[in-house]
Amino acid sequence: MIETPPPGVPVPPVGPWQQSTVVGIRSETPKTKTFRLRLDEPMAYLPGQHVVVRLTAPDGYTASRSYSLASPPNGSQEIELTVERLDDGEVSGFLHDELAVQDRLEVRGPIGQWFVWQGDVPALLIGGGSGVVPLMSMLRFARSRGQSDLLQLVASVRSPADLYYATELPGPETTVLYTREAPDGWPRHAGRIVAGDLDEVMLRARRVYVCGSTGFADAVTSLLEDGGVSADRIRVERFGASG
Repeated sequence: MIETPPPGVPVPPVGPWQQSTVVGIRSETPKTKTFRLRLDEPMAYLPGQHVVVRLTAPDGYTASRSYSLASPPNGSQEIELTVERLDDGEVSGFLHDELAVQDRLEVRGPIGQWFVWQGDVPALLIGGGSGVVPLMSMLRFARSRGQSDLLQLVASVRSPADLYYATELPGPETTVLYTREAPDGWPRHAGRIVAGDLDEVMLRARRVYVCGSTGFADAVTSLLEDGGVSADRIRVERFGASG
């Protein structure tokens, strides 16, 4: 994940590498799995932050990737990472095809200070595809504290099969927009996100978090600014294609 903080925002130190144990794996979509890890040492973090996962081969070769935290801060030593399996993805392919419960995994974090929500202001969360992962941490955090009225989450996905957290995400504070295939009887036709999808919610939020591909993030940011949301209220995180 790539944050885009403004110049002058300090970058906090990152914690050391530590080991974790895989304690659960579940499928979210045909190409996505959530990995539950129990850390050897406690790690305090905020909704919206991410960690780095590092793999080390027997010959010493290493590969690492950043993954957003999907779990909310709750004082537990367990965290959840939701990972999409990318074509030819070196790390995501291993996690999906080889990693098993009770395996050990090296992680470092938390990372990121700009794209975080601390439950302090009303916020609009807009995620495209896997960009919903850090936003789900925020939503779970708000729900656990009885503050879900502070958030509105808009998730843009291609089809029902591509919706992350399909049994948990829906609620009065969430809206799902399908871009290619909508369920039968869905109140909105399939199509890309447009200004009308945000009119009722964007001006009420003191802060807006946008997460997705570069194209998605740029398009949504333009919609927000055209709709009267000032740039200083918008926080953006983009993801690349590295796997």
